Amino acid sequence: MKQILDNPVWHALNAHNSALGQVSGIVAYFRPGIAPFAAVEGPVPDGLRMLHEIVPFGNNVIFVRNENVEIPRPWQLLAAIPGYQMLYMGPDFPRTEGPVTIPLTTEHIPEMIALTSLTNPGPFATETIRFGHYEGIFDNARLVAMAGQRMHPYGFAEASAVCTHPDHLGKGYARHLLLRQVNRIQQAGEVPFLHVRADNARAIGVYETLGFRIRTDMYFYVLKKGSDQ
Repeated sequence: MKQILDNPVWHALNAHNSALGQVSGIVAYFRPGIAPFAAVEGPVPDGLRMLHEIVPFGNNVIFVRNENVEIPRPWQLLAAIPGYQMLYMGPDFPRTEGPVTIPLTTEHIPEMIALTSLTNPGPFATETIRFGHYEGIFDNARLVAMAGQRMHPYGFAEASAVCTHPDHLGKGYARHLLLRQVNRIQQAGEVPFLHVRADNARAIGVYETLGFRIRTDMYFYVLKKGSDQ
């Protein structure tokens, strides 16, 4: 069952996130306004060549894989970001106390984009909120912390966009919001997981104290469509 998480984008787009992207043969990708992630099933070179033919020209994608791979032409590799996938292995329904959280809706999108642009928890676009379950903490009517969900393969759900404004670090907001997501996911009978950059030691340490453990390496390849010429 956990092998599903070896290729989370593929399995998410073939499960609960199917309405948010496109699956064609052995390739799958989210719509650009949702998220830049793409995946292939089976041999990477063949899948990436097919993906290059399907993705609209000019749209960069982030190819997600749990192994280090060679990127075939005509793709242009802009960046290869090593990371980890972490699986929740802590107590069931962990208790958490903190400030009032507010469900985030489309009216909050400008503030959500501003906060994620400042803190860089990962890609966040104008329609990313459609993944659902986003909550925020406000200070004087300003959004200062948030978290939600993203990839949703069968049996698992990814906690995502966990971030706090720099002026409000150290108050336990991220911990509170993340554990609320853990509870929500477990109440649905699923297992929480998340992704984190390998160089983000602070976040990794926080996640470990909350019960997450590194399951596998995960690589994020930022790709730009190139010319066949």
